[in-house]
Amino acid sequence: MNGYGFDFHGLRFEARASGALWWPEGAALIVADLHLGKSERMARRGGPLLPPYEGLATLERLAGEIAALDPQAVVSLGDGFDDMAATEALDPQVAGALRRLARGRDWIWIGGNHDPGAPAGLPGRAADSLPLGRVTLRHEAAEGPDVSGHFHPVVRLAGERRRAFLLGRDHLLLPAFGAYTGGLSHDDPALAALVPQGLAIACGARAIALPLGRRRRS
Repeated sequence: MNGYGFDFHGLRFEARASGALWWPEGAALIVADLHLGKSERMARRGGPLLPPYEGLATLERLAGEIAALDPQAVVSLGDGFDDMAATEALDPQVAGALRRLARGRDWIWIGGNHDPGAPAGLPGRAADSLPLGRVTLRHEAAEGPDVSGHFHPVVRLAGERRRAFLLGRDHLLLPAFGAYTGGLSHDDPALAALVPQGLAIACGARAIALPLGRRRRS
């Protein structure tokens, strides 16, 4: 197994090395910040021209997790799309891949700050948040316990910046799953305020857990 298992407020999760979160009891795969359509949105707004392959690259990684786990449900924790116009201008290949991945399973789009509405013409249903036992799934951390995305946390490990889960007492923050997404360091004040102590679980070839907020012995 290349993931890292842990308990969070009565739920057993696995942080996958890909950056996806697996809830085996409910057969649900949870991802955050896919940002599909980012290259199109940047070109539309006069930004730098990026190769338009991030959507397919993101969904290829997601397809690998779906093939490995066969989830009954897939939950996108907001910012599944880079903006609402991107849902309508989505590359046909990306839209087709989404439809194939969603076939036969419940697909839930939680609204984010980039995509507050339901995606037009695409599979799945929209929600503002989703309860999971005592835990709430939402885009941005609020009153915990909750599981959220939004911040794109990263840690530095062996000289490399790696996407990471941040696991604290009341908040579990997921890394961005999208191919063209930046990252915010785990010790940024915005993240340190949410998870002052706990674990960072770095993604990569395998998930590696690192302690956060513990003072080193002198």
